[in-house]
Amino acid sequence: MGISTTEVYLFQLINDLAVSFSVLNPFMRFLSEKAEYLFYLGIIVYWFTRIHINRKMVIITLYSACIGFGMGSILSHFFYRDRPFVYHTVNQLIEHAANASFPSDHSIGAFVIATGIWLFRKKDGIIWLVLAGLISFSRIWNGVHYPTDVLMGSFIGVVSAIMIYQIVNRWSVANKCVNAGLYYYEKIENKIWENNKRDRSNFNN
Repeated sequence: MGISTTEVYLFQLINDLAVSFSVLNPFMRFLSEKAEYLFYLGIIVYWFTRIHINRKMVIITLYSACIGFGMGSILSHFFYRDRPFVYHTVNQLIEHAANASFPSDHSIGAFVIATGIWLFRKKDGIIWLVLAGLISFSRIWNGVHYPTDVLMGSFIGVVSAIMIYQIVNRWSVANKCVNAGLYYYEKIENKIWENNKRDRSNFNN
């Protein structure tokens, strides 16, 4: 996949900020390497609130992530592009394998989760979307992605989340399947909780 001179210029403009504003480099490295775990933690926390709508949000978001990463994998094979550091002198602040650069998996993952949350919880979602944007931007700053890599990854993440959300909410069969799955899971979970409470009560007595 070819790279335009405009994109190379824009990449270098952002990547050179690592020199001009080096004080921000530790934060940018954190965003690129560790911030994704905040999304995983968020998904776990939302699930264990034991609130039905939060769990429905988590299921739809995880389905969306599967679709998004699948689309990204297909695109990376048909439109293969090397990482910026393969052909250019860059300010590379993090280690990365010289594999496919387009599209950005980090951007797909961050935006699919952030959008999935936003569709159910607008205030929370805005915070997650800002974090997703920072993660995507940091991938250029740190020298491992071109701008269109993260733009396409972001687009795939957003579209995947909206698409699955619309399918589940507009197609009654899909909605019933999700609700039925949650109903049986929560029924089993409640039974386990009740048994644990009973066992603790018997032990204390």
